Amino acid sequence: MSRVKIYDTTLRDGMQAEGVSFSLQDKLLIAKRLDQLGVDYIEGGYAASNQKEKAFFEKISDIKLDNSKVCAFGSTRRADVKVEDDVSINAILSSGASAATIVGKCWDMHVDQVLRCSRQANLDLCADSVRYLKQKGLEVLFDAEHFFDGYKNNPEYALEVLRAAAEAGADALVLCETNGGCLPEEVYEITKTVSYDLSGTEIGIHTHNDSDCAVANSLEAVRAGARHVQGTVNGIGERTGNANLCSIIPNLKFKMGYDVLSEDKFEKLTETSLFVFEIANISPVTSLPFVGESAFAHKAGLHVNALRKNKDTYEHITPELVGNSRRFLVSELSGMSNVLAKLEKHGQSVDRETAKKILDKVQTLENEGYQFEAADGSFDLLIKRIKGEYTEAFELERFHISVSRDSHGDELSEATIKLSVGGDEEHVVSEGDGPVNAMDKALRKSLERFYPQLKDMHLIDYKVRVVNAKAATAAKVRVIIESRDLDSVWGTVGVSENVVNASWIALKDSIEYKLLKDKALKK
Repeated sequence: MSRVKIYDTTLRDGMQAEGVSFSLQDKLLIAKRLDQLGVDYIEGGYAASNQKEKAFFEKISDIKLDNSKVCAFGSTRRADVKVEDDVSINAILSSGASAATIVGKCWDMHVDQVLRCSRQANLDLCADSVRYLKQKGLEVLFDAEHFFDGYKNNPEYALEVLRAAAEAGADALVLCETNGGCLPEEVYEITKTVSYDLSGTEIGIHTHNDSDCAVANSLEAVRAGARHVQGTVNGIGERTGNANLCSIIPNLKFKMGYDVLSEDKFEKLTETSLFVFEIANISPVTSLPFVGESAFAHKAGLHVNALRKNKDTYEHITPELVGNSRRFLVSELSGMSNVLAKLEKHGQSVDRETAKKILDKVQTLENEGYQFEAADGSFDLLIKRIKGEYTEAFELERFHISVSRDSHGDELSEATIKLSVGGDEEHVVSEGDGPVNAMDKALRKSLERFYPQLKDMHLIDYKVRVVNAKAATAAKVRVIIESRDLDSVWGTVGVSENVVNASWIALKDSIEYKLLKDKALKK
């Protein structure tokens, strides 16, 4: 198998996504995860841009990385400055990184209208920058910015820029599809031409997703001869994003047969995707191929029936190869096969009569506004209750929520909860940032004496959806709560005309599921 190197630019290009900002600690944590995944290169950031980027290179040098090489990003020298005096070039050298990625102009329009220097001067500054960094002992990757647009406008000049960088000693020439407007066949043909014309130098590809073709364009470039691929985790990046490495990596390995990452690393893809979403404070995109929560989720009864007989019927790879898992969704559209398959996955078995009771109950609840696709915790509790295998962890006597606001606009939410656990009564009051937070705190305060493992659990997402909007303020609302502990994530659901009561139902199920999972219920 031919080797393809993976270059991650989440820490720079990913940070250019709208609403994304990584702290120094965030960047260090992501870098360590990327090293564990086994990518070949981690682009640490633009060394000359700010103090945080500079601090990253100082801190990362103290961390032992087992698989990845850290790259410092910068631009070629300015047209009116000697290479040894250029701020960007010197920032790369000061970073201490052993590899440098420098971006140079390949589109004559940019040279004429943005750099405003002669085309020969642009060739000189590209060559000077590469040569100088090579003389300083660095591995140098040349990012040929706007290469595809430049090639389509003036192929001779775009290739001249590449030759100048190659002759100066560039270790790789990375063809950048910067505007994201090319289609796969264009990328293939142009990359094929470059690979032939500059066969002595490694060719790379860097694509953006403005035409929703970034992954396809990257794969076509590899098919045409590129052996170095740049992208970001989850495809986050400026405008509509960069090429998604979480799709590129498994496609290269499992569909195209290339040597990429180590054999034991692929199962880390899904957890890496979720980790970056969490650090970036972005809700995970469940529909992402390979790593999304819905990538191997099956809802249609006919599909589930076939999958129970042969997993290849509706899955293009085994989910565990990329660290994901198969999910069977149960809804009002489901058949008996969905219920049986879901139970089998959880190691449970029931007769068809019990399965029919479960399906009937699900359909009744979904008619009331419940949905169980994102609420596995509530569904598992529902099964246990129908089978008569579950005892409630506590009994609620009552709860009361109050919300006040003073003349200065300061708000206070207070929850009072009275409940009993095995005959022991608890009556507590807690304040919180909003009624649900206050209720969560009061419930935990009531129960942690009996169930100390609840300290390991916390809520990570809370969603409210109006079920029957035509009823206006009297409409039912559905609340989905996502929770996690040290080793798993689960969802629960509640429905009511009262958003606080719907939140209580979902919150109670979340606590109950944690205790059921940990086998911690009081007898």
